[in-house]
Amino acid sequence: MIEFKLPSLGADMTEGKLLAWHVQPGDSVKRGQVVAVVDTSKAAIDVEIWQDGVVQELRVPVGDKVPVGTVLATLLAPGETPQQASPEVLAVATQASPARPGGDVATAADGKMAPAPSQRQQDMRQAIAAAMSRSKREIPHYYLAETFSLQAALDWLQQRNAGLPITERLLPAVLLLKAVAVALKDRPELNGIYLDGQFHPGAAVHAGVAISLRGGGLVAPAIHDVQRKSLEQLMHDLSDLVKRARAGSLRSSEISDATITITNLGEQAIGSVFGVIYPPQVALVGFGGIVARPWVVDGVVCAQPVLCATLAADHRVSDGHQGALFLAELRDVLQQPHMLAGAVP
Repeated sequence: MIEFKLPSLGADMTEGKLLAWHVQPGDSVKRGQVVAVVDTSKAAIDVEIWQDGVVQELRVPVGDKVPVGTVLATLLAPGETPQQASPEVLAVATQASPARPGGDVATAADGKMAPAPSQRQQDMRQAIAAAMSRSKREIPHYYLAETFSLQAALDWLQQRNAGLPITERLLPAVLLLKAVAVALKDRPELNGIYLDGQFHPGAAVHAGVAISLRGGGLVAPAIHDVQRKSLEQLMHDLSDLVKRARAGSLRSSEISDATITITNLGEQAIGSVFGVIYPPQVALVGFGGIVARPWVVDGVVCAQPVLCATLAADHRVSDGHQGALFLAELRDVLQQPHMLAGAVP
């Protein structure tokens, strides 16, 4: 028998409220299938299952709030003999699943309304504060910054976007996202998680993207396998992720398995941002706004679009020398934007 437990959907999550079941006893499920919706302090999350099998029992009714690690359901592995579910379990399975209009949490099965937006915002602020306090308490941060011209990257982007409809144009944020993945190729100590006193490098770059929500607060869901995707695919994935994050329709894998976080304050034209690492990750890359500044090119002072990239990293895993090499590689890659078009081995 396989136990399907409520996963931790981030360092700031201690409990969740079950909003919906998408399966019933006797249903076959596949790895990666969305089987439930759980409300956290930040959003309603589509929870995926990570084993193939057949649902035996649903142990938590819709509307119940339970701690992380609670067994939500049990599965039979392929080939196991099913057991008769109890009447109580069958009652759990047949409860109506509430809708989730507009990204807000719907009325639960017990008839109680979900938290009002103001309460959700308050819960989110508390969750963010708890995660960031843990980060500063447990992670020995160090910070680095590098400022460089983006003229070559923006010229390449303008040429690539020329004549294309708006829906097919790339944004600078996509170039920066891919550039981080390329620069991490030789700096694996910045891409991964730190658990149980040991660093676990990421097998791929799953980049958490900090997204501000309309009602306040932020989430940082991941775009998976950034290094293997084309710029066009990344543009599609980024647009889709922002849309779903603000509609409250994220998947548990997007919330729980980021290997590095990227925050970009370019829309606010802020000079620089120094972020706090999101545990259990070991690094965060920040981008300020692209602003015109005096810059020396071939001995001549001229106006150039300039960007400040920052790195917050974990001293338990890397040091300033390695962090500096990463930022230098990031700078150099963005001077050769054609390098970003393909996949990274």
